Amino acid sequence: MATRRPNLSSSYEEFEIRKRNPDPKISALLIIDMQNYFSSIAKPIIPSIQTTINLCRRAGIPVIYTRHSHKSPADYGMLGEWWNDDLVLDGTFEAELMAEVNPGDDDLVVEKSTYSAFRNTGLEERLLEMGVKEVIVTGVMTNLCCETSAREAFVRGFRVFFSTDATATSSLELHEATLKNMAYGFAYLVDCHRLQEAFSGKT
Repeated sequence: MATRRPNLSSSYEEFEIRKRNPDPKISALLIIDMQNYFSSIAKPIIPSIQTTINLCRRAGIPVIYTRHSHKSPADYGMLGEWWNDDLVLDGTFEAELMAEVNPGDDDLVVEKSTYSAFRNTGLEERLLEMGVKEVIVTGVMTNLCCETSAREAFVRGFRVFFSTDATATSSLELHEATLKNMAYGFAYLVDCHRLQEAFSGKT
């Protein structure tokens, strides 16, 4: 493991010393929590999400959505304490996926109630059944559910690609902090342009 002490004030590009393209034959696209509850954060990245979805569909990559909600306050757990019970209840408008990025008939929707897309969701089993070895992470929030899901995918043995322009959170500082962490120890960074080049065979 690397032990050097990089300049903490730098942008994430300094940490991006590993580059790789996803392999469409063994990849899946994860779209994390693009729900009405997060619309103020998610709206700016809708064009990038739509572009990423279209690129992946054309490359034959399966598209998987996660939807975060709770049946009742009784299952809030630590999230309730941390966010003062301001969470998403199942069956509400806030829990619904945004119309601009609604799943297609063949897409998988995974229900979750924690930051992780893997915890008690059956996602890992579904990915393995599909022959998936790589995941492309997009959605919201960069530093919470996206980062947690990416880290967990990595430790479960999946190769992780993390989108820089199809993820978003409440501040640029938090967004870039996650990108630094991802590039340093967990994921290859990608964006719409890089995916387009990769899937068209230009790189």
